[in-house]
Amino acid sequence: MLGFSEQGWPQILALLIALVLCSLIGLERELRQKSAGLRTHTLVGLGAALFMVVSKYGFGDVLRDSDIMLDPSRLAAQIVSGIGFIGAGVIFVRQDAVRGLTTAATIWVAAAVGTAAGAGLWLLASVVTAAHFLVAFGYARALRWLTRKEPTTALLHMRYEHRRGMLRSILAQVTDHHFTIQDVDTRRASNDIVHLSLRVRGKGDPDDLTLPLLETDGVQSVRLDLGSEDS
Repeated sequence: MLGFSEQGWPQILALLIALVLCSLIGLERELRQKSAGLRTHTLVGLGAALFMVVSKYGFGDVLRDSDIMLDPSRLAAQIVSGIGFIGAGVIFVRQDAVRGLTTAATIWVAAAVGTAAGAGLWLLASVVTAAHFLVAFGYARALRWLTRKEPTTALLHMRYEHRRGMLRSILAQVTDHHFTIQDVDTRRASNDIVHLSLRVRGKGDPDDLTLPLLETDGVQSVRLDLGSEDS
């Protein structure tokens, strides 16, 4: 039977830190409407933290026998290899374009943050969480700034109410922002809802399209994919 020192507030605090940090990472993915969002990243990080806590403290009663020795780092190594199964599940290929690579990498980072929090390395876990947001937001903007002279290709996924002239209004919004339309694909989801996939190209910032389109009467949702990689 393990005592309070193996199941006390230090261990609970480690799990809570993993919960908070990985929730922040998952929230960024959720807001971008990725396949693995808030719940997935939170549970991955929290589970990794618990595995690490068990590795550090869960065998205290066994280790009282001087003839038994355990290596806590072995469980951390298993987390690294095991998380690959979840990451691989969110990577897929559509129309010769690879999707989900960044989401898979983020799941891997969430597991690392949870492992570090479970090991008591809370400062390092916090630094890596901050680094995730730097990469997710800062790098994307910096890359667009560095390549601003080159036209950007983006794929817009939209849901809108089936109305006469609705598609014409959406296409006008896109061209008003100085983007050319390369491909239009519509699919009726129901009698009232239409799914629209729109490939556009231009020198402007594709993010500037999302808000005007969302404010268009009848548009229910807008999701933006940049380039060939999940962002």
